[in-house]
Amino acid sequence: MKKLLYGVAYYDEYMPYDRLDQDIQMMKDAGINVVRIAESTWSTHEPQNGVFDFTSVDRVLDAMHKAGIEVIVGTPTYAVPTWLVKEHPDVLATTPQGPGKYGARQIMDITNPVYLFHAERIIRKLIGRVSQHPAVIGFQTDNETKHYNTSGPNVQLQFVKYLRERFESLEELNRKFGLDYWSNRINSWEDFPSVVGTINGSLGAAFSQFQRKLVTDFLAWQVAIVNEYKREDQFVTQNFDFEWRGHSFGIQPDVDHFAASEAFDVTGVDIYHPSQDDLTGIEISFGGDVARSTKHNNYLVLETEAQAFTHWVPYPGQLRLQAFSHLASGANMVAYWHWHSIHNSFETYWKGLLSHDFEPNPVYEEAQTIGKDFARLSTHLVNLKKKNKTAILVSNEALTSINWFKFNMNSPLNYNDIVRRLYDELYKLNIGTDIVHPGTESFDDYDLLIVPSLYSAPDALLEKLNRYVEQGGHVVYTSRSGFTDEHVQVRTSQQPGVISEACGIHYSLFVEPKNVTLKDNPFKVAEEDNQVDTWMELITPTTAEVLAYYDHPHWGKYAAITQNRYGQGTATYIGCIVSSAVIRELFSSVAKKAGVWGLDQEASYPIIVKSGTNDLGRTIRYYFNYSEQAGSVVYPHGDGKELIGEQAVTHGQLLQLKPWSVIIIEEA
Repeated sequence: MKKLLYGVAYYDEYMPYDRLDQDIQMMKDAGINVVRIAESTWSTHEPQNGVFDFTSVDRVLDAMHKAGIEVIVGTPTYAVPTWLVKEHPDVLATTPQGPGKYGARQIMDITNPVYLFHAERIIRKLIGRVSQHPAVIGFQTDNETKHYNTSGPNVQLQFVKYLRERFESLEELNRKFGLDYWSNRINSWEDFPSVVGTINGSLGAAFSQFQRKLVTDFLAWQVAIVNEYKREDQFVTQNFDFEWRGHSFGIQPDVDHFAASEAFDVTGVDIYHPSQDDLTGIEISFGGDVARSTKHNNYLVLETEAQAFTHWVPYPGQLRLQAFSHLASGANMVAYWHWHSIHNSFETYWKGLLSHDFEPNPVYEEAQTIGKDFARLSTHLVNLKKKNKTAILVSNEALTSINWFKFNMNSPLNYNDIVRRLYDELYKLNIGTDIVHPGTESFDDYDLLIVPSLYSAPDALLEKLNRYVEQGGHVVYTSRSGFTDEHVQVRTSQQPGVISEACGIHYSLFVEPKNVTLKDNPFKVAEEDNQVDTWMELITPTTAEVLAYYDHPHWGKYAAITQNRYGQGTATYIGCIVSSAVIRELFSSVAKKAGVWGLDQEASYPIIVKSGTNDLGRTIRYYFNYSEQAGSVVYPHGDGKELIGEQAVTHGQLLQLKPWSVIIIEEA
């Protein structure tokens, strides 16, 4: 990228009247320099089978090019047209809930041959038409792609083929999956049942992994088609999303972001987050760290909110704070869903940058200031490179297996809750974090590695983690790590299995805590924060130092949190679920021991500090105030220039941050 992209999704097809020229002028006034089009309107572009009409696409491309606004064109394959379903009802995904019903988006079977035939045809017709247009800078394949829980007969047959390629024999599969239990044993590949009703977690987890691979393969297939047409100066991306809890939250259960991103030139993401008094910046940071880590490079925010819902309409200053927060994590593009608010259908009240009256409003007016600053500061802020010394290891396999075997079998707590509880405290301590995954070749670039509840993992990964510690790394495990192998088969050794060696502990009992605290409150937190909830392992140290014991009349002799010197490094093990306050204090200590505690830790949430190196080779430092109250911080780094206000900044200067504001310093 040579400049920052500031954009919107734009649908001329949704407009109640012709206002393209007026929209473009308002975009230019707001500094919008890129729009995303076409990925939602297959039925407009192909109103009947084999009948194509790209009038709206041509019209927008020509108008944008004339105005100097660039365009990203999406393949319109995530929402199927009515005629396709009428002619071929089986293109709809069959899920555990039964055959699909037409109406919503993302309801198709992404493996169905008829769907793939028609999807390829519309991709080729559209991309072949627009790829040489001078306005087009890139392409987005599909939209927030997932597997949609497709699990019909066609998918079941493919799953059996997938297993036959992975296992030497059916006997091996029966043994590793424990299928003798309840007479689930399969004695012939031809007798392989649908896994929709399975009670076997190993089989169920393998099917989830297979479904994620369907997404990886589907996206790679689309990329290969687009690559036949794209110019060398154009890119292909995808707007990955995250686990949804009314906003972006944790890693996506239905997609392996790391595997799926390999086919793309640049990773794109959609990040939505709480706003108003609930705005913390954590979701922006987490989503950005995941996206940046997939390819160890800058990424694109293809969707984020402008107004959206009533509880997301930003306070004055927050839209700017959000936009620069994306850049601080390494984004080269910030784009809103979407330009205008639509006047009917499902997302009528998911408002865009413009309200339903299409007139300027306070959010749009704040966007104008962002656009001006993006343009003015682009050469200083584009392509920010970040080199973090801390990482979190995330695992889709651990997520899936914990869904099968929940904390206490029925707790609503899931894997992403654990991930976020750890990530959030690193964020609040201003410890910059990358995201790594089980396939990461080496962890040696990091001084501190956080491993949340790695319930399912092969011996090779756990042995690699042991070597990481032995060679000088510091790892922090949380409970249930190392418990089962890659087939979700519980290890027969004392827990936590392979990593017991590095952790210097073992346990064989685990219980649900009731009225349990950490003895003597070793982390000096408030009484209400010194609680153990949901899960506790009764740990016996072998060589480890005990950082905390349980305070309980029967479990008090067991350790709750330990730390062990192993080789040249250290392994910390948290054997229970503790409060965010305890994690925060523990991480403060661990970060100092691991050598990742520095000058930026002199500030803490709601003052958030992010940094990186720009294309000019200079260090850029962002200071954010995620608070309704004014804040301040003593600037501890080298002299520089505050870019927004164009003021000199010196070492030791007191920086004053207004509520919901940002200061950006470029070191000299």
